[in-house]
Amino acid sequence: MNDTHHTPARPSKRRIRLLFGAACAVALAVSGTALAPSAYAEADRQVCSNTTGSHNGYYFSFWKDSGDACMVLRENGRYSSSWSRSTNNWVGGKGWATGSRRTVSYSGTYNPGNNNTYLALYGWTRNPLIEYYVVENFGSYNPSSGATRMGTVTTDGGTYDILRSQRVNQPSIDGTATFYQFWSVRQQKRSSGTITTANHFDAWARAGLNLGSSWAYQVMATEGYQSQGSSDITVQEGGGGNPNPTTPPPGGGGCTVSVSRADEWSDRFNTTFSVSGASNWVVTIRTNGSQSLQNSWNASISGTSGTLTARPNGSGNNFGITLYKNGNNTTPTASCATG
Repeated sequence: MNDTHHTPARPSKRRIRLLFGAACAVALAVSGTALAPSAYAEADRQVCSNTTGSHNGYYFSFWKDSGDACMVLRENGRYSSSWSRSTNNWVGGKGWATGSRRTVSYSGTYNPGNNNTYLALYGWTRNPLIEYYVVENFGSYNPSSGATRMGTVTTDGGTYDILRSQRVNQPSIDGTATFYQFWSVRQQKRSSGTITTANHFDAWARAGLNLGSSWAYQVMATEGYQSQGSSDITVQEGGGGNPNPTTPPPGGGGCTVSVSRADEWSDRFNTTFSVSGASNWVVTIRTNGSQSLQNSWNASISGTSGTLTARPNGSGNNFGITLYKNGNNTTPTASCATG
């Protein structure tokens, strides 16, 4: 997998380079057959080199041109990723080998910081050849910058800008070609939710943007360019609910917890948590790989690696932890229940 483009001179060309990475990855192996999600069967698998395939019933793709970006394929439709500025460009995600008008649910954590990175449902069609994106979140750079605005669509609790751009004699899943890119870019950024793809596709059609008759792949992708960040995303077909296949902590529901990446050093990083909906909460924190607890504040933490449990210590509903990376820079995930 070779990246033959030079470093872009301005942001709009940076986006072209990002999308070329995704196209190269999926051009290797698009089976044309949709993979039905299955129960957790395969062990976690770390991917750090260019490849595509299937894992626990989901199609996946991973591509990078350099650096330390890695993606861990986890249970069902879940994957986690992390990368630093040593990585020039990378893209990866889980989804389906064949796209459709499916409703997609996703949830998790996405940490772009003030960086060139985005989270999007991404795919291709043929007849005609179209590259399309439903952008849910992004960092400092909107990947549709420079595109022609065609209107808006309101769906799934938010408003999206509809845009179109064109690539002329550029790499695609069918080699060098000229094709259009269709965009829906969410005005209210989020990292969890439901995407009713039919609403986007129909809105595009009303604006004169018609997808092709033959579907290639469709994945919930994380991408980064000359940046640093992390994600932990679970995707599934169907709307509503939380697709994250986690075991709730004792005590049932009644509260929610948000997770935010904070300060970072070469060997460790901080993560902060904000609980709402209850004062007698129990937060279950799932760390990754060999990460271990160095420090905590504003909560009582039990455990030092793997799954940690946090309970209130009288300091309110906001707390944090410091984790040693130990070779894994992925932000932990968390769930909350009343104690």
